[in-house]
Amino acid sequence: MTQKVIPIVTQPLDEVMVSLYEAQKKIYPRSVSGFFSKWRWGMIWLTQIVFYGLPWLEWGQRQAVLFDLASRRFYLFGLVLYPQDLIYLTGILVISALSLFLFTAVAGRLWCGFSCPQTVYTEIFLWIERKIEGDRAARMRLDSLPLTSEKALKKGLKHLVWIALALWTGLTLVGYFTPIRELLLSFEQASLGPWESFWVFFYGFATYGNAGFMREQVCKYMCPYARFQSAMFDHDTLIVTYDNARGEPRGGRARAADPKSIGLGACVDCTLCVQVCPTGIDIRDGLQYECIGCGACADVCDTVMDKMGYMRGLVKFSTQNAISQKWTQHQIIKRVLRPRVLVYTTILLVLCIGLALSLEMRSPFMVDVIRDRGVMSRVVDGDKLENLYRMQIMNTTEKLQHYRISASGLNGLEIESDGDESNGLVTIGAAQSQWVTIHLQIPQESAEPGSHPIQFVVQALDSPDHVSERAIFLVPR
Repeated sequence: MTQKVIPIVTQPLDEVMVSLYEAQKKIYPRSVSGFFSKWRWGMIWLTQIVFYGLPWLEWGQRQAVLFDLASRRFYLFGLVLYPQDLIYLTGILVISALSLFLFTAVAGRLWCGFSCPQTVYTEIFLWIERKIEGDRAARMRLDSLPLTSEKALKKGLKHLVWIALALWTGLTLVGYFTPIRELLLSFEQASLGPWESFWVFFYGFATYGNAGFMREQVCKYMCPYARFQSAMFDHDTLIVTYDNARGEPRGGRARAADPKSIGLGACVDCTLCVQVCPTGIDIRDGLQYECIGCGACADVCDTVMDKMGYMRGLVKFSTQNAISQKWTQHQIIKRVLRPRVLVYTTILLVLCIGLALSLEMRSPFMVDVIRDRGVMSRVVDGDKLENLYRMQIMNTTEKLQHYRISASGLNGLEIESDGDESNGLVTIGAAQSQWVTIHLQIPQESAEPGSHPIQFVVQALDSPDHVSERAIFLVPR
């Protein structure tokens, strides 16, 4: 019996490997002007004026907005918050989440298209790129050329401006946690602390990388909002949409041609809507998770419709129900007030009012009482039984405050304080906190053995505010 020999053909590895991933194509968004473009740049100016300008505002003798982690105090204009005020941060986060749900249910991803930091800085970096390298065609041509002195100069200048802006952004962000004037002086003198240096360069690098290179990849693959937005959309949500019935069949034609006579729709298939899209999608394919709702395709389509003499609105902000049922603008607005939106709005209003009232009624000082566990109970001079307590008083105002400490709950209960405090009087500086050691004494044999509930009352002498805290007085057997 003979065996058949099968020859083995070998090939170089690079000829037989199959790529599992599609090569990422660089997107060159075309510049566009129009109604939504003006709104987008208006929001860019507004957000950046607030972001870059807020740390430089002063309130009294300090920075108006400062999250001072070292001293554990957070300043928001006239409001001073402590770590114990975490409930307010929780309320703000819940309100932000519900606001996102509400705005998404009503108008889709307007946050992504007009106010998201990723979108804002990508648009700013693109503007710098256009100013240095030119518009879409010029940038594509420049990237296709071999390295020349002109290309190196333009690319180098662009990256230099990008890096400068990114570093200033990182410096500004850290300026919300370290007084920005001190931070800038330290930066100029190359004497930044290790943590400040790390975060300035980290956020600068993140801005440079995300807005300069990753761009739409952050929105498509890194941002979770793009993935779960469909859970918040319905057929009455305003989205950027293409009127398929009016636009199809698409095709090129002369400007003077009547589209109906040649069997075509309003879409001239110019692909400008794809060229201006920052994520590179074709809105004519329907709603896609990559769409950030910026409206650039609607702006450029309107300019094409104007040139062709057609009615605007082939691509526009509308709802799926409005497109399919030919609703008027009044019907669309009326449908906005649907049960889902009303529920979100009601809950949001209740939370906002509750948070505002809570801040308004918030006591201007806080008190914490801790028993001294090193001394359970002891007999002191005068045949008295004594318990020790440590009390922290936090003055949340920005004025010197005077307080009186008193205690009640047992017969003959007397209070003494260590240090400079006498007769329960305490003075605390503006936005400062202080620990006070308190001695509570009762006549021996005046109370039954066991634990007895007592109550501390701290009264502000400069206002009618007071705080009560419960504690336990131990009487040994």
